[in-house]
Amino acid sequence: MKRSLALGLALLAAASAQADVILHAFNWRYSDVTARANAIRDAGYRIVLVAPAHKSAGTEWWSRYQPQDYRTIHHSLGDRSSFVAMVNALTQRNIRVYADVVLNHMANEAWKRPDLNYPGAEVLATYAGNTPYWSAQRLFGNLTQNFLGAGDFGAASCIGNYSDVWQVQNWRLCGGPGDAGLPDLVANSWVVSQQQQYLQALKNLGIKGFRIDAAKHMPNGHMNAVLTPAIKSGMHVFGEIITSGGVGNAEHDLFLAPYLAGTDHGAYDFPLFAQIRSAFSVGGSMSQLVDPGAYGQALPAARAVTFTITHDIPNNSGFRWQIMDPTDETLAYAYVLGRNGGVPMVYSDNNESGDNRWVNAWNRADLRAMIRFHNTVQGSDMQVLSHGQCHLLFRRGSQGIVGINKCGSSVSVNVNMSNSVLWWNVNYTDTLGSGNVVRITGANHAFTLPARGARMWLR
Repeated sequence: MKRSLALGLALLAAASAQADVILHAFNWRYSDVTARANAIRDAGYRIVLVAPAHKSAGTEWWSRYQPQDYRTIHHSLGDRSSFVAMVNALTQRNIRVYADVVLNHMANEAWKRPDLNYPGAEVLATYAGNTPYWSAQRLFGNLTQNFLGAGDFGAASCIGNYSDVWQVQNWRLCGGPGDAGLPDLVANSWVVSQQQQYLQALKNLGIKGFRIDAAKHMPNGHMNAVLTPAIKSGMHVFGEIITSGGVGNAEHDLFLAPYLAGTDHGAYDFPLFAQIRSAFSVGGSMSQLVDPGAYGQALPAARAVTFTITHDIPNNSGFRWQIMDPTDETLAYAYVLGRNGGVPMVYSDNNESGDNRWVNAWNRADLRAMIRFHNTVQGSDMQVLSHGQCHLLFRRGSQGIVGINKCGSSVSVNVNMSNSVLWWNVNYTDTLGSGNVVRITGANHAFTLPARGARMWLR
């Protein structure tokens, strides 16, 4: 009985810890992450997702998602030395580091290596020309020879039908007519062994989680072969499978649902994101956010990574329609960081998209305050107190209350406090800095929510 209780408490603690906020330091130099380590800690982040750690060429953000070699870390954002310095700096501050990993394909460089030998003669010559440096950047393997060849790739066919699961998971992502596409890796024993060594090497450096890029394009059998129980032990693994909805949405039913059924990994909660966008739309209702998981419009809490923006949305023309109004995005952050469920992620870039909206967003005063609220109430239950077309009001245990109003006029709602766990005759103060205080003094309390605003009150 004592052992069962101890196990239950351990699982509860693990679930609570897993909900720590992720900072997606998108396309940041490793040295910049290191330089900001204290500020990242002080802002309340406990996890940082960093740029892919492998060898790649080019300075464009998308170049990081085209690996030339898993066996070394070297690109425009840093090398193995700066990567290790960053991991050590964050680990010393009790911040976990997650690596963005690309297992589906290698770099689209057909003009350089039509034989599909990776990293290829040009890169091998570079290695040979400065052995001491490249030895220091090595993760595993023999850098005097190629580690992949033609037999490690599938057919040179481009995906033509994105509703065809077999095509999506076995053919190439191509940019249009004449583009050879991203060479798609197959799950033969050699490829699997190389990818296992790669992930284990990153884990040995102190990485605590993996984001699986383009997971939609990988068969579950490939992912499960690479991500063994030993590699996943003590790690948080989640995949990127972009959908435009939850249950009933074609992308969800064809790709995300089978992924969740066939692996034990987490995923970006695109179903919840679609529900958030719908709730904040003209004609939408905030009541849609009361319990979206109950009808398949949010992932199970233990497997969800929640967000209001990901790097693909502003940086790819096909997804830009999902960008929210700036005020709505801020209010959505109050929901994502205030609610109970999932691992929330905050996105911050270097203006790769040209929108100039997310540069230094990680350190905005309002987001720091929301993270402070999240960290204070983490692990406590959630109860919706009131909801309607314009507003959503919920409590987190007895410590916090969140109120969100998407509409252009203030909203006032009366809530029965007779059986509430919220404390009476104490101040709950808005952590967002408005100075507004809630003090419950009787069986009914009137909450006032400002137009197009949020309150996150803490006891």
